[in-house]
Amino acid sequence: QVQLVESGGGLVQTGGSLRLSCTASGRTFSSYAMAWFRQAPGKEREFVAAISWSGGSTYYADSVKGRFTISRDNAKNTVYLQMNSLKPEDTAVYYCAGKYYTGSYYFPSPYEYNYWGQGTQVTVSS
Repeated sequence: QVQLVESGGGLVQTGGSLRLSCTASGRTFSSYAMAWFRQAPGKEREFVAAISWSGGSTYYADSVKGRFTISRDNAKNTVYLQMNSLKPEDTAVYYCAGKYYTGSYYFPSPYEYNYWGQGTQVTVSS
């Protein structure tokens, strides 16, 4: 069982930066593929970025590629999302998600993930 807690959201102006953190409980964090999703009001939850269990592979949605960076520190049971050059369309609740998986594939569908955090609000003002 893994519990995920996000932090780091807030209000930022267009072009600004934020770093989200997601800290996991449990001793097997390093065996989990992790991802970030986001959900804006009235929209479906969408994939943002994913990282393999080792941190050796990362994947991004086209909408954030070149602006966001996902990383993890398995010693701290934490996954990060560094968000730069933020745009108003990045406004959403951001969720981290985890799936027990040590392979090389990545999972862009939220239905593949077993564990979710409570979400953290990111608001980008124009």
